[in-house]
Amino acid sequence: MKLRPARATRTLNSQAWARYSVKKPKKNYIRAKPHTSLLIFKMGVNKPDYDLVLRLNIEQALQLRSNALESARQAANKFLEAEIPQQYYMRIVPFPHAVLREKKMATGAGADRISQGMTLSFGKAAAMAARTRPGQTIFELKTKRENRDVGKLALRRAASHMSGTYKVVAEETTPVQQGEAA
Repeated sequence: MKLRPARATRTLNSQAWARYSVKKPKKNYIRAKPHTSLLIFKMGVNKPDYDLVLRLNIEQALQLRSNALESARQAANKFLEAEIPQQYYMRIVPFPHAVLREKKMATGAGADRISQGMTLSFGKAAAMAARTRPGQTIFELKTKRENRDVGKLALRRAASHMSGTYKVVAEETTPVQQGEAA
């Protein structure tokens, strides 16, 4: 089945139906969790001498599907690996744990007669999403000051793969000395 557009699931209009218990499976809202496309949360090399932290902050409350986060991660990581290899550390902050439900629809000839059913029905678990709030950090990138422009461009590329509006925030830090790292 084709993937529905982001506008179908990005708004936070109700509570999350994410209950999945290993200990009490009969108390679950869902029988089996759908797989998440996002499996890698940390990329690059975490060195103590990075002196710049760039954050991609979301400006509105949304649900971001795991496949959108994975697409953004791949776009940013590929660009950073080509421009500044081994000189960055990037991590994805939110975890997609909210279960999105969809009512399956029939397609093809005569589908309008077959697939008439309840509107706003509960549906089956179809995908995973991360629920965000305004000002929350989605991506965090650590690098050196001379790579500021490359880092900002990489985060902008990541933002273009997700719905919503984003802002890149830069924060300069002091690098940790070799003896101080604990």
